Amino acid sequence: MFKAVHYTEVPEEKVEEKGAKGTHVRWLISNKDGAENFAMRYFEIEPGGYTPRHTHDWEHEVFILSGEGTVFCEGREWRIGPGYVVFIPPGKEHYFMNTGKEKMVFLCLIPYKR
Repeated sequence: MFKAVHYTEVPEEKVEEKGAKGTHVRWLISNKDGAENFAMRYFEIEPGGYTPRHTHDWEHEVFILSGEGTVFCEGREWRIGPGYVVFIPPGKEHYFMNTGKEKMVFLCLIPYKR
């Protein structure tokens, strides 16, 4: 089914996974919308917040919209900010941390066929 909405119309959920702090997600496009291949998620991480350190069998494609932070992957860390793109390969432990003074906001796409 077709969908065209402002992102603020999509409910925001607190990320409750163990190891997360100050992180919220909006599932902008998901299987609830009829998407069969990919999900598009909108993340906001508060200053000093982070996503949980985790690993899974699927890739991520990430685009940083605003804020500053660090992404940890493959035992290293990279500084990221607006305009950066990040590819997380399958099976690689990773997490994002907001090291700035404003919210860090990014889009994250993941496959459904995992």
